[in-house]
Amino acid sequence: MNYPEQKVIKAFQLYTKLAREGAADLEAVKQYKADDDIRGLLDTFSREVDCVIILTSEQMFLIPRTKLSPFHVSNDWMKKNYLRTGATNGDIYLLYFSTIILFGSFYDTYQSQEPTRQFLRLDEWVHSIQERIDQLKTHDEDELKELEKEFSYNWRLIIEKWEDMDGIKETAKKQSGNTISRLSFIDTVKRFLVDQELVQEIGNDEITLTEKAKTIVQRFFMEVEYNKGIFEFIFGFERTEEHAVD
Repeated sequence: MNYPEQKVIKAFQLYTKLAREGAADLEAVKQYKADDDIRGLLDTFSREVDCVIILTSEQMFLIPRTKLSPFHVSNDWMKKNYLRTGATNGDIYLLYFSTIILFGSFYDTYQSQEPTRQFLRLDEWVHSIQERIDQLKTHDEDELKELEKEFSYNWRLIIEKWEDMDGIKETAKKQSGNTISRLSFIDTVKRFLVDQELVQEIGNDEITLTEKAKTIVQRFFMEVEYNKGIFEFIFGFERTEEHAVD
């Protein structure tokens, strides 16, 4: 398809801003919605780098779709910027797992369009993770191995990492060098999510989802094409007949 030169230039300017900053403002959202050419070009540019464009009411974001995207956050970057010295991929897996639990805690049904709660306390988040860990532990070793193949999540390592943290002596004044409290770990995950503009702190150890997070959940986590049943497995969410897949 041939596009007018000025449309190509404008679309590339918007893409450059997205690539550099990860987000664009309301004016970009309006142009994307109103102009078929600019929308088509931006979608094409994003596909070339394995990304998708998502919109909120006031912002546009460039989100990596796969690990192949040059905009995908690497494990080494996560370890360097957020996790403790000596962190392993297991810590990364637990961070991602904790994030899924956070998102799921705001919704009560599969493919919900809107959150069913306004905020979440950090201790409630920890409790929800423990519930899901306990649910994982109901599977035997062979079942977990099969589930790891199906979902590409190292469930056994996630369980091990969580249980290595001290969930009982959170208030102890002195802990061993290898002990990491669960609340301390969750605070690290929260810091990462705040920096990515996915959650917002509202005081009293409470956090809420941003519009960016809600849009990502609706676009990816609630769509079978992307989530591959991960929400159903972790939370036991049921699909409605309308969205059921044979």
